[in-house]
Amino acid sequence: MEFITLQPVVALIAGVLILIMPRLLSYIVALYLIFVGLTGLFPDLLNQIGAGG
Repeated sequence: MEFITLQPVVALIAGVLILIMPRLLSYIVALYLIFVGLTGLFPDLLNQIGAGG
């Protein structure tokens, strides 16, 4: 799965979790920002994980 198609899915899941459990807001935002930052710094990271190394 490419980063461009993965980003909206992660955002949708985060939004639903925030609606269900608002106390998780800071954790969800932090994890999302870390995810976006890592995939921005290492764009081939998802391809390597998906390809098995």
